[in-house]
Amino acid sequence: MTRTTRDRLLIGALAGAGVAWGARQLLRFARRITLDDRVVIITGASTGHGLMVARYAARHGAHLVLAAREAENLYAAEVEMIHQGARSVLAVPTDVADREQCQYLVDLTVERHGRVDVLVNNAGIIQVGPMETMTIQDFEDALATNFWGALYCTLAAVPHMRQRRFGRIANVVSVGGKLPAPHLLPYTASKFALTGLTQALRVELAKDGILITGIYPNLMRTGGHVHAWVKGDRQAEYTLFALSDTLPVISTSAEHVARMLWRAVCNGDPEVVVGWPAAAAATVHALSPSWTLEGLALINRLLPAPTGSGGPLRGEDVQGRLPELLSQRIPVPARPSVNPRG
Repeated sequence: MTRTTRDRLLIGALAGAGVAWGARQLLRFARRITLDDRVVIITGASTGHGLMVARYAARHGAHLVLAAREAENLYAAEVEMIHQGARSVLAVPTDVADREQCQYLVDLTVERHGRVDVLVNNAGIIQVGPMETMTIQDFEDALATNFWGALYCTLAAVPHMRQRRFGRIANVVSVGGKLPAPHLLPYTASKFALTGLTQALRVELAKDGILITGIYPNLMRTGGHVHAWVKGDRQAEYTLFALSDTLPVISTSAEHVARMLWRAVCNGDPEVVVGWPAAAAATVHALSPSWTLEGLALINRLLPAPTGSGGPLRGEDVQGRLPELLSQRIPVPARPSVNPRG
């Protein structure tokens, strides 16, 4: 190949890349929406990342429907979102693992607002510990919330979105849906299932004007480690998980993830990977899965052995926890003295 030919090929490749980039920007511009006056359902909205997602939407003038299992924190979030600038707020205590409750959540939203514009499937649970400590029930619980919960809410919302030929659905998957992490087996299995669901829904629903976005954040500084279920050598497992979940260099702020989530949803993007560690790991795994799996297997050898006795504990109940100054938790809104819904 002569130098002239190589130069022409390079110029052609750069020109093609430029045209592709320009076409993508035009497509994003055509699809772009704002959150002002949109009806938005957010699951897992009472604490952590879901609370940050709700705050962002509230500040941009959305009508919010907040769902979570814990009613007390949920009603506190309802009061806060009014002060944050939401056009309206409705709190609906919901266990997304129950299909009937998901249907009720969507039906109540449509009854109140006449439509559903955006659904954010954020609710999730996580169990930490080696495979030997995990039971079938752990897998069923992880799938019930992380996978089935997202599917139930989606199936309830899609008919209403189809009628209007418009809708946006965000599935908060996490980097655990891109590559496996040792000692997070049920969580990883459920998130890989959610990745498949997210991508397949994107392909099937785009023709109806419904755009599905997969959100793949790095570990986030939300204080979520205190809600994880820890098994095996619980103190060691909790310490390692809490460090990975809180150190700024290897974790990402929840505020940044919330901004990137809404940017991707409003642009109608198929997916967004948030945080350089997640982006780097996902890229390397996509290019060379064999090498990443070999590397992760070596890391697994360094993790705590399946020792200890007793059942699972929430991170906040593990003895010898890291000092709270490391947790960098998102402040939960002050709880109202009475139920704001009377």
